[in-house]
Amino acid sequence: MESMAALEDLLDHLDATRERTLVALEMLSDEALLTPGVIGRWSIADLLSILTAWDAEVVTGLLRLKGGRAPENLLAAAANPDLYNAARHQEAQGRDLDTIFADFQGARLHLEEWLGELPERALTDPRHFKALGGKSLGRLIARATYENEARYLPFLTTFAERWEDTPDASDDAAVAEPGEMIALGDIGILSAPGVNGDAAGGDFPEDDDDDDE
Repeated sequence: MESMAALEDLLDHLDATRERTLVALEMLSDEALLTPGVIGRWSIADLLSILTAWDAEVVTGLLRLKGGRAPENLLAAAANPDLYNAARHQEAQGRDLDTIFADFQGARLHLEEWLGELPERALTDPRHFKALGGKSLGRLIARATYENEARYLPFLTTFAERWEDTPDASDDAAVAEPGEMIALGDIGILSAPGVNGDAAGGDFPEDDDDDDE
């Protein structure tokens, strides 16, 4: 029963976080989704591609675990997420929005299908998969999926609200010209409340692309 409760809890968190993301984005235009500088240097479209890559990486990791192999790429990504994000950002350039959204939804459905096939105690028992070196699979998946996605929700929500309010805005933080959005880090939302009551302040998710320049 414990393993089923753990699986249900994981699926509930995945669904709840994804619903909040989609609600934040549902009223945004294509222009807004492609505007750079929302999170670090990323556009929302960039972020969606990166979140998709994490879901796909987890699925690949589960496939490797099923075959008795270590999910080396997933473990490396979890150990250095900024480096992983920067690489996925570069790979995502030039993709159209229809493809981005189709992959965003498809990767999550694929992940949930794989989670439903996990054996008992696979999520909670840190000794279940020797390839994880004593790590809990459930915690690894949580960090790579819904916890990762939840970090960005305060910034997405604030961006969406400011974008909708732009035509009536008159202060200096408003958009100067159509399609020209000031980075969220410059408009005083770093203290916006995070999910589960945590402050987003000190944990602004950087894209880390400057390392490549």
